[in-house]
Amino acid sequence: MDLGLKSRTALVCAASAGLGRACALALAQEGVDVTITGRNADRLEATARELRTLTGAKISIAAGDITTPEGRAAALSACPSPDILVNNAGGPPPGDFRDFTDQDWQNALNANLLTPIALIKAVIDPMIGRKFGRIVNITSGSVKAPIPHLGLSNTARTGLTGFVAGLSRQVARHNVTINNLLPGAFDTDRLQNLSRAEAEKSGRKMEDVVSARALTIPTHRIGQPEEFGAACAFLCSQFAGYIVGQNILLDGGFINSTL
Repeated sequence: MDLGLKSRTALVCAASAGLGRACALALAQEGVDVTITGRNADRLEATARELRTLTGAKISIAAGDITTPEGRAAALSACPSPDILVNNAGGPPPGDFRDFTDQDWQNALNANLLTPIALIKAVIDPMIGRKFGRIVNITSGSVKAPIPHLGLSNTARTGLTGFVAGLSRQVARHNVTINNLLPGAFDTDRLQNLSRAEAEKSGRKMEDVVSARALTIPTHRIGQPEEFGAACAFLCSQFAGYIVGQNILLDGGFINSTL
């Protein structure tokens, strides 16, 4: 299926690995010129080389921390007016809310609420002018079903969800869509880190923690990043202009809800 994205441009944040990389790969496979961001310049360049080899697409890099003004400036310098923006940033650490400091809260809000809003603000008016724009925010299934030990993430990502719900309806008439993709358990560094922490706390092997988690999912498996990337690419396609302000779960059916 041709998604109608050839020669479009995309800025994909935090894309040196994990779900960000999967989104960049899926877009590049559709002929999109992709700029990827990441904090580690060497790792980012290695990912870019890999994506070029796999797809033959034009892959540019913008090294820097996207949660900082300098990192955002570098990203927008490399890709000043993208047709597609995929917002992504690492999730805050787990823990008991009683132990979180004011700085912990500020860091979470900056990374998972204020940074995506700043990037949306930077790119949305040119999208409106071109009568085409696709913005996808990678958030979390926790905005549908809050996870007790992820209070920082629950709070920041739910705030972004509320912002998108309002703005997306204001710009949809210009063929600019904003939607959120809510991942459940995917085979990424984030999942490995959370599983490792749980294993250390419980005294179990990490492999047993991951296997036990898989059995709680109706599919009885952990999701693969490529599945997530394909969903992102479709939301960015010419066929997705009627999908507006949605929170789309990709969790193998884990969250049992009619909404």
